Amino acid sequence: MSEMIDLLVIGGGINGAGIARDAAGRGLSVTLVEKDDLAQGTSSRSGKLVHGGLRYLEYYEFRLVREALIEREVLLNSACHIIWPMRFVLPHSPQDRPAWLVRLGLFLYDHLGGRKKLPGTRVLDLRRDPVGAPILDQYTKGFEYSDCWVDDARLVALNALGAAEKGATILTRTAAVSARREEGGWTVTTRDTVTGETRMHRARCIANAAGPWVSDVIAQAGSNSTRNVRLVKGSHIIVPKFWEGQQAYLVQNHDKRVIFINPYEGDMALIGTTDIAYQGPAEDVAADEKEIDYLITAVNRYFKQKLRRQDVLHAFSGVRPLFDDGKGNPSAVTRDYVFDLDETGGVPLLNVFGGKITTFRELSERALHRLGKFFPKMGGDWTREAKLPGGEIENADYVSFVESLRTAYPWMSNRLLQHYGRAYGARAPQVVGSARSVADLGRHFGGNLFEAEARYLAGHEWARSAEDVLLRRTKHYLHLSEPEKAAFIAWFEREIAGPGVAAPTSYSNVSA
Repeated sequence: MSEMIDLLVIGGGINGAGIARDAAGRGLSVTLVEKDDLAQGTSSRSGKLVHGGLRYLEYYEFRLVREALIEREVLLNSACHIIWPMRFVLPHSPQDRPAWLVRLGLFLYDHLGGRKKLPGTRVLDLRRDPVGAPILDQYTKGFEYSDCWVDDARLVALNALGAAEKGATILTRTAAVSARREEGGWTVTTRDTVTGETRMHRARCIANAAGPWVSDVIAQAGSNSTRNVRLVKGSHIIVPKFWEGQQAYLVQNHDKRVIFINPYEGDMALIGTTDIAYQGPAEDVAADEKEIDYLITAVNRYFKQKLRRQDVLHAFSGVRPLFDDGKGNPSAVTRDYVFDLDETGGVPLLNVFGGKITTFRELSERALHRLGKFFPKMGGDWTREAKLPGGEIENADYVSFVESLRTAYPWMSNRLLQHYGRAYGARAPQVVGSARSVADLGRHFGGNLFEAEARYLAGHEWARSAEDVLLRRTKHYLHLSEPEKAAFIAWFEREIAGPGVAAPTSYSNVSA
């Protein structure tokens, strides 16, 4: 039995990692347990955007949009290596929304959140502007606005790393199998899902940030919470990039949904997302053919170059654990978050419902506010101005930072330099170590994947399987051949994971 800690966080997605980091930075003793890998669920399967949610304005979610827009610039400043501005081109389709409505929405989007760093909206003549070149000639008018890109899975890993650097204990592949109130606190039993080892933890409080599994934890803890989570499936496809330039596109569909078409991993495009009510186990979610066809059809309605099914390189799907507000249409269900605090016996259980990746920091801060009365000596708010690990870049100026890397590592190719810069930011020197040449980085597995990076991820970011490295800490799986992936998996199991650690189960959620 471990000694009593202040806070046990269940769930290693963005909300759990954010709460753990915030709490540890306030001086609380914290342990986070995650039954799989960090970000293995919803938090690595998003549209990879830090955005206000332009379409939420149609559902009068003005407060949510305003808070998300404010957070957009806070996060941009905290981790400019994994979060960066992107311009979105919106071809106007008169039969879906009138131009005045789109213009009004974009005006609000520009001004609700006190935008400072990002450029504002402009109206486009798609017949003359270069960004209109790939768009069908029938769409003559468009709009361009700003939002931000984010590497979602790395955002989770950096929050977990930040929590650990503040003293938190991070336990991945550790499932909470029971929780009961006794002797003025919680007794929680966990099981290592690889080794089978069980441990007992004592905690004054539990933060249930289990996402799609939030209700399972509530039942496990014997809580009387009556709130529900609603599971909504969102699927994406990855195809070869089919336009020139770094701009993204946002297109309207006949069902009033919008589809993002974003540059991805250099020469690819990420397209999504769908919105479908989901009833099955969250672990089994996968993109189906109907969703893939839906996304292809939406894109082909606007672009001259037509996508075909065989162009789809990969597809993935995630389950959004939204707060059930009783709305019938999955697209209309609020993306806001709700807390449910069960204080039975003075032993608190804080359940987190809903939320979106953009507002995780604010959600985490408010979660600690809700728990403040139980920890009167904890520190105050601190994350708004704090940098995430790797984000310690002067003036959040990534361009100048990369130039400093180029000076430090003149032997490194530009592609490899950008990979280390984007993934690790100011921590890139820790990955490179004492290397003075490419050969010093160790075995090369293909693409930009070298032994040094894999060893860093295993030693510093809880990568316990080859899949953790290829799918979540990085996106190397998109750039390696099948033989190269197999060789890396064999090496990782032999050199890093050791006996008893299972191979990655499959790439079923990122299959073609």
